[in-house]
Amino acid sequence: MKELETILEKIYAYDDKSLCDTCVVNNRLSIVEMIKCIQVILYPNYYTYHGFNRKEAFETLYHLLNKEIQIALEHAHKEGNAKELSDIFVQMLPDIYYILQTDLQAIYDGDPAAKSKSEILLCYPGFYAILIYRIAHALYTLEIPYIPRIMTEFAHEKTGIDINPGARIGTHFCIDHGTGIVIGETAVLGHHVKLYQGVTIGAKSFEKDENGNPVKSGKRHPNIGNHVTIYANATILGGNTTIGDGSTIGGNTWIIEDVKPNTTITNK
Repeated sequence: MKELETILEKIYAYDDKSLCDTCVVNNRLSIVEMIKCIQVILYPNYYTYHGFNRKEAFETLYHLLNKEIQIALEHAHKEGNAKELSDIFVQMLPDIYYILQTDLQAIYDGDPAAKSKSEILLCYPGFYAILIYRIAHALYTLEIPYIPRIMTEFAHEKTGIDINPGARIGTHFCIDHGTGIVIGETAVLGHHVKLYQGVTIGAKSFEKDENGNPVKSGKRHPNIGNHVTIYANATILGGNTTIGDGSTIGGNTWIIEDVKPNTTITNK
């Protein structure tokens, strides 16, 4: 078809030579399948996928892990054994389940509208996003490329909650409502942290190197202590910013410096 050839020629004229046109890349649908299989393994009464029982979900997960990790390593030109990494990850599932139980409890305790934990599992976008983040973070700690970010971007797409898989978040994490929350890659959140909708735990503007390129490494996002509550639309920025234990950050605040423990900050 002549018209198609002309269109393709115009597309190729703008082609980004840094992208690989011939290499194999990760299949996003397969990675979503991995999430769904893990959900069946952890909560078989609340999540279903192709009618799998736990054993069938585990077998499918293990096959997909081996395949997609191998592709990710090759695409990123990283050394590693996909089977060994898959084996390590599946051994992490009990720990992931344990910490998710603390998150579930925190949401139940922190939201008077929650009638039961079943309601949270069935309905709450905050828990859904946390569940996927916990899976992705485990893979991130194994230094597996691409897959963790694809997972959290799927959660972002579904919930409006954007948690980078590199963020380190303690137990009993509670997200209430959730839409618009952003947590950056190098953020560190302690135990018993509660966030409301629209909270940003982000970076200041990028530093640049001698060639004018953004410096993307280093600590760029804040540290949030234990037992901290951050209300709607608060913005906390910077790798040197620490919110002390027991503090409460009011809505619509802008914070770029340390907050001492047990302090309440409000927007006057």
